[in-house]
Amino acid sequence: MRATKWHKTTLAQVKIALIWMKMLPLFPIIAGVFGAAGIVLAAAGAHAAPRVGLDSAANILLFHALAILGGTALLLQGMLSRQLALIALAAWVLGTILFSADVALRAFVGHRLFPMAAPAGGTILILGWAVLAAAALVKAFGHSA
Repeated sequence: MRATKWHKTTLAQVKIALIWMKMLPLFPIIAGVFGAAGIVLAAAGAHAAPRVGLDSAANILLFHALAILGGTALLLQGMLSRQLALIALAAWVLGTILFSADVALRAFVGHRLFPMAAPAGGTILILGWAVLAAAALVKAFGHSA
């Protein structure tokens, strides 16, 4: 059989795509929770527990709440490769949770989420931004992904 430029979409690929697209409405909800948590941590850092690093956790939460909203909007506008954009959004959610939860637990409870949780979260956030760039590049140059 001759290989062609186009590939056939399998039923499994369609099912996975549908599951991801059903998850899309969750991202604005998560962004809202991140935004609220960011304000709470910023207030706690300013009043209840100054100089313990809560400002960095608050900044990550607030910044990535907006990034998740923006990424979702760009995806819905068709400006990003769907699969790559969903990976970037998921990376921002996971990375934000790991980083911010680790910093907040250390400040309030005195122990970490797990060793290297904040650096792992930060690394995942960086990778999420790189995947977003790839999602835009793939879409801009007409590849289907």
